[in-house]
Amino acid sequence: MPRGGKKGHKGRGKQFSNPEEIDRQMRAQREKEENAGAEKESSEESEEESSSDEESDSKKRSGVEGLIEIENPNRVSQKSKKVTEIDVSAPKELSRREREEIEKQKSKERYMKLHLEGKTEQARADLARLAIIKKQREDAAKKRDELRKEKDAEESKAKR
Repeated sequence: MPRGGKKGHKGRGKQFSNPEEIDRQMRAQREKEENAGAEKESSEESEEESSSDEESDSKKRSGVEGLIEIENPNRVSQKSKKVTEIDVSAPKELSRREREEIEKQKSKERYMKLHLEGKTEQARADLARLAIIKKQREDAAKKRDELRKEKDAEESKAKR
């Protein structure tokens, strides 16, 4: 039973459209599309030089976009450059990491140069260690020579 005098949609009779009506509607739609395509082609041929603003306006915008001009300041547009426009001679700006890497390499080269000249603390310590080791080796060599001489002298006395 209907509630409060309102009738539902479920009890309605079904309506069928005849095939002739459907064919007529489809032909009308095709003709409309063909006419629109022909108009587009003729307008494109007549107006070859259209700006990008006109092209963006021709796109359908949803919601308020069509009414209000909105531009996102954070959006970076990709602009392609021609090969003739690129300036090869202009210095390329390096990123922070690249600059730091170059500075690090230069400082390392400077340090190695000073190290080889013996002007750094580490180089002085290395040279002092080397001097001590050389002295120890010289002393050890002298002792070995003395021991050999003593053995040779003892052997020569024992042979006689």
